[in-house]
Amino acid sequence: MEALKKKRLQIIFLVLGAIGGFLYWRFVGCTSGTCAIKSVWYWSTLWGAAVGYLAGDFLNDLLLKVKKKKETNNDREV
Repeated sequence: MEALKKKRLQIIFLVLGAIGGFLYWRFVGCTSGTCAIKSVWYWSTLWGAAVGYLAGDFLNDLLLKVKKKKETNNDREV
């Protein structure tokens, strides 16, 4: 349960990315079937999930750095 709490932002972005990948396949997609990623729904969904997870991980690291910097500045003021 603790691991899910730590990875909450990444999981949220993973789900949003998967939904975005599916919607991209559904509304844009590849009608000819020759596109490697866009031709089948599960490939675009998986790629969207992967990109979403990476974006969430990047954002989480960025937020942790800002929080740590803020805490360090608050410790110096005291």
